[in-house]
Amino acid sequence: MKALKKKDLIEAGWPKGPQMAEMMEKVRELQERGVCDRKYLFKLLVRDFGAPEPKVKMREKPAPLAEAILGETKEEKENVAKVRQKMEQLLKVPVIARGAVMPDACPTGPQPAVIPVGGVIAVENAIIPSAHSADICCSMFATFYEERSSVSNELDSLTTATRFGPGGRHYDDLVHHPVLDEEVWDNPFLSGLRERGVIHIADQGDGNHFAFLGEVTVDDGLLEELRKVGYGVLASQLENPKQEGQAVARKLRVLVTHHGSRSVGSHLYKRGQGVALKQTEKSGAHIPAAGAWMDANSDEGRHYWEALQYVGRWTKANHEAIHERFLKRIGAEKVAAFGNEHNFVWKRGDLFLHGKGATPAWKDAGGRPLLGLIPLNMAEPILMVLGSDNEDFLSFAPHGAGRNVSRTKLMRRYPDAATRKNVLEHHTRDIDVRWFCGQPDLSESPVGYKNAEQVRSQIKHFGLADVVAEIRPLGCIMAGSSGRSWKQMKEEELTPKQKRQIVHRADRRRMRQDLGNWEGLDEG
Repeated sequence: MKALKKKDLIEAGWPKGPQMAEMMEKVRELQERGVCDRKYLFKLLVRDFGAPEPKVKMREKPAPLAEAILGETKEEKENVAKVRQKMEQLLKVPVIARGAVMPDACPTGPQPAVIPVGGVIAVENAIIPSAHSADICCSMFATFYEERSSVSNELDSLTTATRFGPGGRHYDDLVHHPVLDEEVWDNPFLSGLRERGVIHIADQGDGNHFAFLGEVTVDDGLLEELRKVGYGVLASQLENPKQEGQAVARKLRVLVTHHGSRSVGSHLYKRGQGVALKQTEKSGAHIPAAGAWMDANSDEGRHYWEALQYVGRWTKANHEAIHERFLKRIGAEKVAAFGNEHNFVWKRGDLFLHGKGATPAWKDAGGRPLLGLIPLNMAEPILMVLGSDNEDFLSFAPHGAGRNVSRTKLMRRYPDAATRKNVLEHHTRDIDVRWFCGQPDLSESPVGYKNAEQVRSQIKHFGLADVVAEIRPLGCIMAGSSGRSWKQMKEEELTPKQKRQIVHRADRRRMRQDLGNWEGLDEG
């Protein structure tokens, strides 16, 4: 019979700590005396040290899952099957009450129970960091304004107002926002992160983040709909001044940005996930890392919730900074603005709703359906929607179009540069597309995403949201690729002195390694 080990005691429910050493000493003593029956050993340990706290385990059957997604082609059906498999793994986590998937759903990561993009879960009195992911508060923000110049000129100004790519802004190019001066940095989850917040204001990152220029027609139908559901102030901002007693449709330009909380959120997630793993290890058994939770009523849970709220404010400030810089450069005034998160945690009643790429579509405290922005791809309109508050799907809508295949698999379909260029030009021929870091990224072009009309059709079919306006595409800026590795780009940012210091340190490391090798030979 196998000897009883420390991990057996931990799995049985006894906590790590000073008592564990005493218990293992007792086990060794009993086993040396010939007591080897595991059940009897556990009985003696309970007698001497008290019974362990019972640990919660994964459910045998997953919590209920609602699917607001349809697969028609073989590829689409395979994607839905993978999404369902991931969600069913996650829904066995004992603190999760329900789940749903949106039309843009697609699986992420090979690890078990990783929430798919387009996945939503309702969690009881707990926060699961992996369910909002490292890109905390990835969100949309739109500013409406009067056209000032050509699309090309405005995109030129937008390029100088924002920033894409790895790293953050240089210290001689920082953008200040009052959100940085909030007294939040003593929160244990935010401690030491202020400098990261400083360098990432007016910085959008990479991947699928974008700055989109479009236009919208504001007509009587849109204004009437907004007023009917309680958005009278927004309607008044958007409407055209009447001419000779007649309401005239108004065409406005719109800047829409999409990004998250950058390095601030990434580090908050890492810290939160670390705490969640420790808490879950104490109270749960055999829980996948992606399902680790933090007790919302614990001190850590309250601090983490407060940190999430700050990161939400920081991210909105980041959007605002980019928009204000852009408007100032083109000499325009803001007509109206609004936005929404789609990677976050929201509290409704006793439940913590986690969305990984899902747009809130319930009613606010005043009874108004939430306004949301749903982009489909750079060549399609961004949908301005009012949430339908459909409880069947936890009152969410999709955050975009999503993918049926991974970026890697997509790029294998277009292996040569010439083909990629032709495909990209075909799908973006009607808009002005800029790639901030230099080279196009085909995986972020329309060909990388699901069919936009299908996604829109499924939003209507499942009653997730009502489209009230379309922001038609004119141009777009995305990170793209520099053609260089992240390491190469970081090295190019260094001063000659810093480069010499790096070489010097590398030489010293090699010398120490060589010295160690010689010492090893002498000993032999």
